[in-house]
Amino acid sequence: MADLHADPTLDEVRAHLAPLLPAHAAFDGWSPEAVTLAAGQAGVDPDIARLAFKDGAVQMIDAWFRSIDHRMAEKLPAETLAAMKIRERITELVWARIAIVAPDREALRRALAILAMPQNASRAARMGWRAVDLMWQLAGDKATDFNHYTKRVTLGAVYASTVLALLDDETADLSDTRAFLERRIENVMRFERFKADFKARAEHRPSLSRFIGRLRYPAI
Repeated sequence: MADLHADPTLDEVRAHLAPLLPAHAAFDGWSPEAVTLAAGQAGVDPDIARLAFKDGAVQMIDAWFRSIDHRMAEKLPAETLAAMKIRERITELVWARIAIVAPDREALRRALAILAMPQNASRAARMGWRAVDLMWQLAGDKATDFNHYTKRVTLGAVYASTVLALLDDETADLSDTRAFLERRIENVMRFERFKADFKARAEHRPSLSRFIGRLRYPAI
C-alpha cells in the first residue's frame, strides 16, 4: 500500500484505510477501535482517521465497499473483459468481488447485520446499486431504456444471493460458491432468452389497439 501524502483530504484518508478496516472489524466490530487499529497499521494519525469516519459504522462499510469496487475494476481491466462474452464478463466480475471479500467473511457478516437495520436500508440499497451499476458498466452495457434498470435489479439479486452462499461455504476453494454462482447466472440467461423470444413474438402479434382503431376509423 502506497503512503499517503503529507496533507491528505478526509476522502483520501478514508480510501487509504478502507481496505485495512475489515481485518480489525472482524474482531472489534465496525467501531472506532477498528479505525484506530487500521490507522496505526497505516501510520495515519488516529485523530484524523476517527474524524474521517466520524459518521460511524455505515461510513466505514461504505468505504470498504468502495475499495472493493476499485479492486474489482483493477482485477478485470477493459482489455481482459473485451475478450469475453457478456455472460463470462458478468460471471467474472461477480466472482472477482467474491474473491476479494472472501478472506474477510466475519467482517462481512457484521457489515450485513448493520446494513440490515431499518435505518440503514436506503444507504444499503445505494451501495448495492453502485456495485451492480459498476459491474454492468465494466461489462460494456450501454442500455438506457427499461433494460438498464432490470439488468441491475437482476444482477443485484444474483450478487446478494451469492454473498449469502459464500458465508455458508466451507469448501477450501469456494467451489460451492462458484457452482452456486454459475447456476444463478444460467437461470438469468434463460430468463433473458425468454424475454428476447417473447419480445420477438410480440412484434408479430396482432395489435388489439390497432384493431379497435380500425373499427372506429375504417379505412376509406
